[in-house]
Amino acid sequence: MKKQLLRNLIILSVFLCYGMTSYAQKISLKGKVTDQEGKALQGVSVIVKGTTRGTLTSQSGLFEISASQKTVLVFRYVGFRTEERSFENSNNNIDIQLKQDDSALEEVVVTALGVKRDKRALTYSSQDVKGDELVKAKEPNIVNGLAGKVSGVQITSSSGAPGSSSRIVIRGTTSVFGDNQALIVVDGVPINNDETGNLNSGPGSNRLVDIDPSIIESVNVLKGAAATSLYGSAGARGVLMITTKSGSAEKKPVLSFSADYSFENPLLPQTQTKYAQGSRGQFIDGEANKTSLSWGPLMDTLKVNGAPAKRYDLQKMFFKTGITQNYTVGLSGGGSNSSYYISYSDFNQQGSVPNTSFNRHALFTKYTTKVFKDLTSNFQFNYSNTSNDRMPEGYALENPIWTVLAGPVSWNPLPYLNPDGTQRVYRYSRNNPFWVLDNVYNKSTVNRFIPIMTFTYSPLSWLTVTERLGADIYGEQSKYKEAPSSTLATLGRIIEQNTNFRRFNHDLIISANKDFGNFELNALLGNNVTSIYTQNHYIKGTGLNIDGFDNVGSASTITAYENNFLQRKVGFYAQANLEYKHFLALSLTGRYDGSSVLSKEKSFYPYSSVATSFIFSELLSGSLSEVINFGKIRLSYATVGNDGVGPYSLTTPFIIPNSPNTPNFNNLSFPFQGQAGFLLSPTLGNSNLKNETLNEYEIGLEAKFLHNRIGLEASYFNRKTIDGIIPGVAIAPATGYTGTTVNSASLENKGFEVLLNLTPIKTSHLKWDIAFNFTRIRNKVLSLYGDTKQLGNGFSQIIVGEPYGVKYGARFKRTTSGELLIDAKGLPIRDEQDGIVGNISPDWLAGMNNTIRYKQFGLSFFFDMKKGGDIENNVDGYGAFYGTTKASEDRTPRVLKGISIVDNKPNTVPADMQTYYQNFGGMLESIIQDGTYIKLRSVSVNYDLHPNLLKKTPFRSASIVVSGRNLWIYSPHFTGADPEVSSFGSSNGSQGIYSFSAPTSRSINFSLKVTF
Repeated sequence: MKKQLLRNLIILSVFLCYGMTSYAQKISLKGKVTDQEGKALQGVSVIVKGTTRGTLTSQSGLFEISASQKTVLVFRYVGFRTEERSFENSNNNIDIQLKQDDSALEEVVVTALGVKRDKRALTYSSQDVKGDELVKAKEPNIVNGLAGKVSGVQITSSSGAPGSSSRIVIRGTTSVFGDNQALIVVDGVPINNDETGNLNSGPGSNRLVDIDPSIIESVNVLKGAAATSLYGSAGARGVLMITTKSGSAEKKPVLSFSADYSFENPLLPQTQTKYAQGSRGQFIDGEANKTSLSWGPLMDTLKVNGAPAKRYDLQKMFFKTGITQNYTVGLSGGGSNSSYYISYSDFNQQGSVPNTSFNRHALFTKYTTKVFKDLTSNFQFNYSNTSNDRMPEGYALENPIWTVLAGPVSWNPLPYLNPDGTQRVYRYSRNNPFWVLDNVYNKSTVNRFIPIMTFTYSPLSWLTVTERLGADIYGEQSKYKEAPSSTLATLGRIIEQNTNFRRFNHDLIISANKDFGNFELNALLGNNVTSIYTQNHYIKGTGLNIDGFDNVGSASTITAYENNFLQRKVGFYAQANLEYKHFLALSLTGRYDGSSVLSKEKSFYPYSSVATSFIFSELLSGSLSEVINFGKIRLSYATVGNDGVGPYSLTTPFIIPNSPNTPNFNNLSFPFQGQAGFLLSPTLGNSNLKNETLNEYEIGLEAKFLHNRIGLEASYFNRKTIDGIIPGVAIAPATGYTGTTVNSASLENKGFEVLLNLTPIKTSHLKWDIAFNFTRIRNKVLSLYGDTKQLGNGFSQIIVGEPYGVKYGARFKRTTSGELLIDAKGLPIRDEQDGIVGNISPDWLAGMNNTIRYKQFGLSFFFDMKKGGDIENNVDGYGAFYGTTKASEDRTPRVLKGISIVDNKPNTVPADMQTYYQNFGGMLESIIQDGTYIKLRSVSVNYDLHPNLLKKTPFRSASIVVSGRNLWIYSPHFTGADPEVSSFGSSNGSQGIYSFSAPTSRSINFSLKVTF
């Protein structure tokens, strides 16, 4: 009995010991992962080496994982070095600090759909611009802040008026008549960037101006089709991925305040001030007799009423120094499970043209919280209120700038009224510019809301489900008023337009990231639903009879129209990125898009991409890897679309005959004799229309040398657009229609981009960084429609076999060797046949940014360069006829170089300059000018106060900045002040023309920023 009891006790002890041993072999490891600055890292992969068991760190950087008593944990996070840590005993307070991976590209970038990826692993070209660089530019428009900083991107400002639009095109024109500007995406949600707000001539505002640049963390530019393929039918134009700022978990509240104050002096074209108003040397005073010409006598010898004639500098009298103020307050912080960021800004810009301004109030909030262990939610809200006052620009008769730049130096514009109340003018058909300031205005107000909600659920360490709901909602109220003009014999008019825009976007994304031995698979599967609604109310009243009563209801004749459009899109997409040993990668993408505006039988179209990269630096020997720190070759091919088919394009709708841009019926307008009427559109609908398609292949090289002191990125691309949409193609009149819309155009763009980063000096106190980018693109129109070889497009022409956007028109007649033919009077001869006289596309673009940092001091200066790109200088065209251009100041008869048609010998007959300029100065070839420029676009000097100086103050940090914009512009062939213009806006047909637009400014800015 005792022996059996002893045996049972021994057996029990063995089991107890075995159980205790087994328990000891499984322990719970807890810890926190931070970066080198101690900031918690969320989403770090923590895996038990040799197993598939793992977890992800929380928003606070915390993790907990079950492991054996003796184990190795692997910590992996994009942009940081992989860390392995061995544990032999239980440890519940593990601190892991990850270091940035200097051998890689040291960058985590936001890619399509808002997915963050290590730039090292990308198989396509993208370029990231930090938010600090945008703020440093001191531009209210984010697009302008990117100018010259990104290879492959061309940005063109329309004018210098406050709030004016800017155009952004990535890798050249991809659509003949459709939208060519980049898709704008904010935190994964596409938003509207239409140009709106102008009810007369000149540019409006592109709606990206509603976004406050100070809330932006970064902008990643996705250039090629492989980078944008997840956007399918909207990917052809390239994408701007905007990421906004966030708060930080477990961080005390930080309050920041910044103030900017700028003085802006207008940059104006030179005009002649040597000759007075008149013609053929005879003076006309502009009072008793009137003329638009300034071909009168010399001002130095002219006497009026026996006294020397006074000179009046119209530019100095009219333009003023613009003032810009910007104040921003921000608050950020967070607790263990949440973070927040709040920002408010008040931007106020008063333009150099009187009565022009742009004001923006912007409020932004973002709150992120961990609902429970595996679920994180993010809510953000962006509200902006913008108001814009502008004047007509271009060659509208109401434009005051026209009269200012073309007015005679001998005429005093003030006072602008005669004793009888009529205008004082020096010529007919133009208002007095100062009368315009008091009697013409164009105002617009926009209220915009961009709410975004994102939920991220991670049921497994390798699986994440993301649901994102976003909206872009704005309402715009625009009003244009023009008082009755005795000079123009107009009755006065009021135009009011209300626009409501709503875009709702929903994405559901399932993503997985898992290792299989030497392979790492990153995959996602998702669905997108988009709804876009636009409503427009337009009312126009003519015949104003009550002074100062700006109510459209008081007009004698009132016309109105309304339109609204609703379109829906649905897309299904998938992507798989497979990486082998972190040096060989393959990426496959597919998307299947459908649209409500297409026919049911052809509403869905597939888009896809295949790309690969090879990081050859992983195979280099130790000594060579010291020189070549990183090297990657990438290759891709992709097909994406441009969804340019508008609502009702497949049908032939009824339209209001007297609404803007629509024809009247037999020159009658409706209502007619009290009877309302609609007209069947003269453009026949085409039920077979489909989206445009872009095919592109790209090859690229990325490398870093000498401990990352030298960085190089280079790409070559070849892209071809097919099924290009052409509206209004002429068809047989017997059909009863004037035209229809077809898919028939094709375009080609070839080019290469280079980005070079250098660090010439790097010491403990001094660092100098240089970033240089270069872009060269060649495009060609391959086909239009059938035998059609040429189509008009605003101020340029589209011609098969030529670059997109050539200048075509009147030109000089020349010999076969290119010399001018001169007539018997010594004047050139106009060719009977119009021809190509210019090309709006530049030969190349470049930018160079220098940043120098020495202890608490910083200096940065940025050069922007463009070679070529012809401009139609409309100001010189009219000014040559008037005799106000600087070139017309030399009026000595001149022998023009060329071959005389009289004797077929070199010309020897001097030409009369007034006759020459008035007959040929405005001819298209005469006013085509090379738009080459070099700009010192920005210079900034800043000083950060040393922390020791702030110890006894409430401030955590303080900095002072003095900066300047457009401090120097070299444009040897352009006679205007700034060749970066498109006076009529950002549309395709408005490019390459300068026409009496508000001037660009040279500005000096003073800034102060403090944190508490």
